[in-house]
Amino acid sequence: MARGQQSLFDVTPEPWDLDAAELQTVASVVFPTGPEGPFDYDVPDQFNDPGAPHTLVEPGRRLRVPFGRGERTALGYCVDVAPKRAGGRRLKSILGVVDAQSLLSPAMLRLTRWMADYYLCPWGQVLEAVVPAGVRDRAGTRQVRLLVPIEGAIQRFEELKLRSKQQRRALELLAASEEPLLPAELAQRTGCSEAPIRALVKRRLVATRPSRAATGRTAPAVPRPLEGRPEAARPLSLNADQQAALNRIVTALDGGAAAGLLLHGVTGSGKTEVYLRAIEHVASFGRQAVVLVPEISLTPQTVRRFQERFSRVAVLHSHLSDVERHQHWQRIARGEVEVVVGARSAVFAPTPHLGLIVIDEEHETTFKQDIAPRYHAREVAWQRAQAERIPLVLGSATPSLESWQRALTGEFDLISLPQRVMNLPMPHAMTVDLRDPGPTKFGGGAITRPLLQAMHHALRDGGQVILLLNRRGFSTHIQCPACGFVLKCEHCDLALTYHRAHAAALCHYCDYETPPPARCPDCQSSAIRYNGLGTQKLEAEVKARFPQYVCARMDVDSTRQRGSHDKLLSAFQRREIQVLLGTQMIAKGLDFPNVTLVGVVNADTALHLPDFRAAERTFQLVAQVAGRTGRGRRGGRVLVQTLNPEHPAIAAAVRHDFARFARHELRVRQAGNYPPFAAMARIVVRGPGEASARESAAHLRDRIERSVSKHAATAGVRILGPAVAPIARLRGDFRFHLQLHGGSSELLNRVIRDAQSGYVTPPGVRWIVDVDPWDMQ
Repeated sequence: MARGQQSLFDVTPEPWDLDAAELQTVASVVFPTGPEGPFDYDVPDQFNDPGAPHTLVEPGRRLRVPFGRGERTALGYCVDVAPKRAGGRRLKSILGVVDAQSLLSPAMLRLTRWMADYYLCPWGQVLEAVVPAGVRDRAGTRQVRLLVPIEGAIQRFEELKLRSKQQRRALELLAASEEPLLPAELAQRTGCSEAPIRALVKRRLVATRPSRAATGRTAPAVPRPLEGRPEAARPLSLNADQQAALNRIVTALDGGAAAGLLLHGVTGSGKTEVYLRAIEHVASFGRQAVVLVPEISLTPQTVRRFQERFSRVAVLHSHLSDVERHQHWQRIARGEVEVVVGARSAVFAPTPHLGLIVIDEEHETTFKQDIAPRYHAREVAWQRAQAERIPLVLGSATPSLESWQRALTGEFDLISLPQRVMNLPMPHAMTVDLRDPGPTKFGGGAITRPLLQAMHHALRDGGQVILLLNRRGFSTHIQCPACGFVLKCEHCDLALTYHRAHAAALCHYCDYETPPPARCPDCQSSAIRYNGLGTQKLEAEVKARFPQYVCARMDVDSTRQRGSHDKLLSAFQRREIQVLLGTQMIAKGLDFPNVTLVGVVNADTALHLPDFRAAERTFQLVAQVAGRTGRGRRGGRVLVQTLNPEHPAIAAAVRHDFARFARHELRVRQAGNYPPFAAMARIVVRGPGEASARESAAHLRDRIERSVSKHAATAGVRILGPAVAPIARLRGDFRFHLQLHGGSSELLNRVIRDAQSGYVTPPGVRWIVDVDPWDMQ
């Protein structure tokens, strides 16, 4: 037999077959930054004692370990503990255990491992993103020392002939306690000061161990954007379609298996009530539910609906302090919460008894994270649902084409709510063709004659109006008509937006700010113009045309202060505001029966962007904002101003016809081999030098091509680029991108992983991989 060849009779012994002396307990550790790992460390006996659970090394806890030649102390996550054969290489030993309990369950560790593999992100970086900073930093707690009884302490007390009755009583109380006590707690129970207790510690009759205790600052049980707790509300009556939808979800809940259900209901069809009934069913047998909603949909209305029906609700959003987030995390992990309502990251809520995941408005782009790990909450939720054998319900009036295709192919079950509640009709919608000089040449403003007349009628009759313009600022660019100069950001290849409220030209990507020029910097012409339309300019026009009505603007600039978003919506609900205008923030999740008119000031803002999802996003935005009206008995109208009234996305949106749009757009996607018919990954290379960034992108393409040629299954893989990115320069870096299409995501990931192995970019050049990209800029 050739040297090194394994015999059929050579059996590798299992760990339990080895002599105990040949084994050592080894912890595998990954780090949030630096090399990916995992790295193996020896676990000393002091950290391997089940009798000391606070210092026990186990998966999900953070450890202090020596790293590198310099033996610097690093913080890492333990992802595995197992007995291994003691090899010739001596392992470094763990220095300490950071967490008193595991931060991540075995199921969550498996989920993050999948995320690391699928989204091509280091495992440690994924773990750092999953565990909130407030939890990692133990916000709201302080370091304390707990008192622990010592066996035989009372006998030793008598041998020392100590006579203090208080100290003896303290020893007896500590021995009888089921858990360690703080010195102040023991002193209070004994009825003495802390001095006798400290004396016991000094005499080594009482042991101490480090721990953490609350600082006394506590968050409310549920952070409430509304004052007071709403009274319990009676469930609304379900119509036939809602009851049928609920029955199918309950069947899936009772089935004990993973199931994906796409709840496609027109705007105002009562999807939320179906969610609430399904969650009540889950809670009735002691299970928990996680409900994901877009951040901008976490309105007082949304939160109130859940608080009225459930007594134990945790609301997770970006405005929580670290202390509040940490306390919510602990309450959820202890099973004290029935329903977790939150934005994208709530998919990682540490629910020990999870029974249902719901994603409302599942088409929203905010469910995709734009920094590493670049995960999509829908895909992570589906993986978690499959692992925990529970249903995932996706709800939307305008589903993403990825979810719709899954429903068409049978991977997800399709449930329809085709009618609005109370048989209310869909609002009448029509387009205003901006190419027609009749309605457009009217006063020189953004509001055409038909829209102006409709606003007059709606406001005169006591209705409210919503106007959508998905552009911030006053003027979208500053240009000289004499020489064509456009004022651009010094760090980005983008025109600056003029904000009149701040008298400044701003970059919406890097926050660069400069005073607007009085004269053209190139030709010194004084005829420089402020062109384009933003929400600030629209607000000024509305206030000038309707001075007798209250108008409010809702965009990022007007809602920076905490609570301002909720304050505006509450005032609109009380009808203190008659005209609400803004960006896409006003198009989501609002239910105001008194809104009788919605105007889309410019439906074309995103229609022609270099993004294969541009038509889908345009349809979704127009259809969603159109659904904000007609929710009461007074009905509603929608006017859509556009230069492209015949475009399939706009034509379908004004007809409230998602199926028609989906049929057309899916044919386009299939012809171009774009998702959902093919996997896709985007690589962006950036650097301060244009030449080095371009060369690195070209070199990376060469490596990818070589990697593709190695794999027989990559015949259908297509590589596009490198090309200049749509935003050629951003935050001082020149940008080039590549796209990979075809096959499966696993295949593309294998190709990219092979190509990046050993690849080192020039100094200053960086690159990222975005699997299933949603941002093509």
